[in-house]
Amino acid sequence: MPLVRGLTDKTYDRRKTAALEIEKMVRLHNEDPDRITAIIDALVQDFVYSNLPNARYGGLIGLAASAIALGPGVIDYLDIIVPPILSCFSNQDQKVRYYACESMYNIAKVAKGEVLRFFNSIFDALCKLSADSDPMVKNGAELLDRLIKDIVSELSTTYVSAQQPPLNTAESNEPLVIPASLPRNTAFSLPRFIPLLSQRIYVLNSSARQFLVSWIAVLDSIPDLELVSFLPEFLDGLLQCLSDPSKDVRVSTNNLLEEFFVVIQQAAAVREQQQQQSEYIKSREAQTPTENVDGKHDNPSMASAPVENDGQGKGTYVPGQGVIVQYGRIVEILLPHLSSTEEDIQRTALQWINGFIPIAKDVVIEYTPKIIKAVLPTLAHPVNNIRLIALETNQNLQQLVLETHQPEPMISVSDPLGRSVAVDSPPLHKLSTEHSSEPETEPFDYQATVVNLRLQFLNNHEETRVASLEWLLMLHKKAPKKVLASNDGTFPALLKTLSDPSEEVVRRDLQLLAQISSYSDHEYFKSFMMNLLSLFSTDRRLLETRGSLIVRQLCTSLHPERIYCTIANILENDEDLEFASIMIQHLNIILINSSELADLRKRLRNLEQKDNQRLFIALYKSWCHNAVATFSLCLLAQAYEHAANMLQVLYVR
Repeated sequence: MPLVRGLTDKTYDRRKTAALEIEKMVRLHNEDPDRITAIIDALVQDFVYSNLPNARYGGLIGLAASAIALGPGVIDYLDIIVPPILSCFSNQDQKVRYYACESMYNIAKVAKGEVLRFFNSIFDALCKLSADSDPMVKNGAELLDRLIKDIVSELSTTYVSAQQPPLNTAESNEPLVIPASLPRNTAFSLPRFIPLLSQRIYVLNSSARQFLVSWIAVLDSIPDLELVSFLPEFLDGLLQCLSDPSKDVRVSTNNLLEEFFVVIQQAAAVREQQQQQSEYIKSREAQTPTENVDGKHDNPSMASAPVENDGQGKGTYVPGQGVIVQYGRIVEILLPHLSSTEEDIQRTALQWINGFIPIAKDVVIEYTPKIIKAVLPTLAHPVNNIRLIALETNQNLQQLVLETHQPEPMISVSDPLGRSVAVDSPPLHKLSTEHSSEPETEPFDYQATVVNLRLQFLNNHEETRVASLEWLLMLHKKAPKKVLASNDGTFPALLKTLSDPSEEVVRRDLQLLAQISSYSDHEYFKSFMMNLLSLFSTDRRLLETRGSLIVRQLCTSLHPERIYCTIANILENDEDLEFASIMIQHLNIILINSSELADLRKRLRNLEQKDNQRLFIALYKSWCHNAVATFSLCLLAQAYEHAANMLQVLYVR
């Protein structure tokens, strides 16, 4: 009874004295498991689960004293010691929470690697305590946190428990992509921990975020765990930490993301090196098949196997080797963040996408339509750093599309692992085509890209509209039939863009329209001219302000005679005589004054040739809609007699 009174006493010193007595008692009965179990059960049921605060304090101290007395033998009793302590982490009494941290600290110090069986529950409790309002509780939680980190760093990849599986197993609903190098039978299970991390990473409290980021950094520093292979499971929440009000959280998160990207680059470099090595060996074998001493051919698979140390002086460990990078899933996560209103998040997403272009071309090319939709508006970002990254990303994407060859009818590209890339695996296209018999689809979606580019015509920023037209120019030059393969509304949108307030946009638009016309037949070109005249007819202000620019720009890109003769043919039978007269007047002024039509004027001055006569007649028929224009045309063509006759008629009228 004195022991019970001591454990429930109000003063800490008396509870501590009682705990020392329990420690002596446990040491005395160390060889009697039943007696030890009875003592622990009594501490749990009568004290830890008691409604009296002082009894709970005493019970927690008593459990810690029992663990210290048991020493390494405590691992046999952890299943009845740890869960009651874990339940106290969420107690409303701050002293209970503090003593729970203190008790778990002493137990972990003795149990060491065996405590990793309960890692998920301990981690979850510490995550919540990191945001505790009581300073004493936070200090106790930080001490325990540092100890658990030390244990994980030292034993997570080596310690194998002889006890039963942990009681706090957390299984994921979806299978995880697990690297081959990850230990499978250790007490610490990263695949079991990742689902918990993916839930907690969305916490908003700055202290909890700092706790999570620090733990991710610790796990990332352990080579055999290859945490980057699980990056898609928590990347979205990690990116959101970049918007935290705390500068410390933002800096820590940014440093961690930079470290992850370095690992991804190392993995890509190792993968490329191994592919080159494999291709070299295969080419050598194809040229001169080797034989061993017995006259038998060597095993090619053995010859092409990657060397583990790879000559980098790091023993069997090569940075990046064996890492699985799920590029497809990562890009999908990054896409919405490309348009984030948070500058740090947007900049990081842009940097990652830009960095993926050279190392994951086959994945990035598939997502290019969506990437363009997010990147082009950023070309006018007010922050110079973000704008420059967006500009570089845009240029690299264009180069990637230019370098992408249109596939032959083969087999489809499809990867059941979400386009995962294993460093020590064959190339992506080989992984995805071995068991497929479907026709290969194009990696780059032209139609989706054109639709997204067309949407940028409505953007408020000139840089974005110009860039979208430059994309269309490049795509049309690369694959003319695919850019305007169907009546998808692109051509009317281009005509409407001629009314854009930016002269640079109009020039690019005209350049594209001219390029489209040069690849098209006469009927398409005639339709273009008819639509252009219709636009001028309905928008007289456009004709007055931009008519000359539009016609001259088209004459620069296309044959002036073709343009003038086609327009003249259309206007000849136009029922709107007023518009026809105004349009001829504008065309005539351009014909007389613009440098782009110098050759056309030269031909009109030489009517001795039949082709030039036909040109004059074609223009004359429609020029008759405007008397002054007709007269000036005759003067230009040096048809002075006819011009004089016209003057007499005009004078009479």
